[in-house]
Amino acid sequence: MIGYGMAKAAVHQLVQSLSAPKSGLPDSATAVAILPVTLDTPMNRKFMPKADTSSWTPLTFVADTLYNWANGKDCPESGSLVQLVTANNETELKIA
Repeated sequence: MIGYGMAKAAVHQLVQSLSAPKSGLPDSATAVAILPVTLDTPMNRKFMPKADTSSWTPLTFVADTLYNWANGKDCPESGSLVQLVTANNETELKIA
């Protein structure tokens, strides 16, 4: 778990650093991280057949969210860490 925790902390710091002025990214760039979640994929369903999938985040939600952000719609502030919270088959974004 030490390595996993260190990798997560490094990604959080990277996003914060990239969002800072003079980070080297263009002024119009946005650096945002989506925090890990269980995704509703065919492989997850295959290997976890008895799991409660009502808390799994659908890939279509992730794809639609990224598409909207890329097109300037509802994009979080640069430097944000975003949680995709799914409960009862409903997903929402939360800024961590």
